[in-house]
Amino acid sequence: MKAMILAAGLGTRLRPLTGDRPKALVEIAGRTLLEITLERLRGFGIGEVIINVHHFAGMVEQYLKAHDDFGMRIEISREPELLDTGGGLKKAAYFFLRDAADEPFLLHNVDVLSSIDLGAMVKFHVERHALATLAVQQRESSRQLLFDEQFQLRGRVEAGAGKSQAAGSATPGRALAFSGIHVISPRIFSRLVEPPAFAIIAAYLRLSGEGEKILGFCAGDAYWRDLGTLASVQQAAEDMARKVIAF
Repeated sequence: MKAMILAAGLGTRLRPLTGDRPKALVEIAGRTLLEITLERLRGFGIGEVIINVHHFAGMVEQYLKAHDDFGMRIEISREPELLDTGGGLKKAAYFFLRDAADEPFLLHNVDVLSSIDLGAMVKFHVERHALATLAVQQRESSRQLLFDEQFQLRGRVEAGAGKSQAAGSATPGRALAFSGIHVISPRIFSRLVEPPAFAIIAAYLRLSGEGEKILGFCAGDAYWRDLGTLASVQQAAEDMARKVIAF
């Protein structure tokens, strides 16, 4: 199984830590976010990974070389201009299509720390023949995805901004927070018609409205933390020290 790590962001919320390094190389308890994510994927059995880079891209390449790619086969997708989550994925399509395999792959944000059961998530995706499956949880978030009773994606809402978007004509039901982890079938690439830079959630909403299975996988009370802010990084370090989460 293959995976992609989204690591091209500027990490502006992590300044000053990202003033001289990319977000992927910010450390928690002596380990970089990139190392933590790679070890998590390797522990799940993934041996091939592509990582998109932009901010201090050369530092990521040098870091991986110095660590012998952590025993994995790793490729880099450089983005001279940021392509957002969807554009970054689309640019890396060759990595998932070149061996003509129909096996699903994982897409994982570099700034996410979780104990979500990846095996159960992949099983859920395969059994339901989904195009994409998104790890979601019931927790507070300024951005919520909306699902119907079958956990089909039906919309999204951004609290405070008064923004919402529907997918198709079905009435959305449950509001859940997205966790930055996806399982995706390679056939999605033939359906991504958006311009070079786009957000993958927008594409999911369009595809769901067109009848594709874009599903939510409820991760229950699994540990999850967005590592995009200084306070969150500090909290994650404390959680590791207290063995709330272990890597």
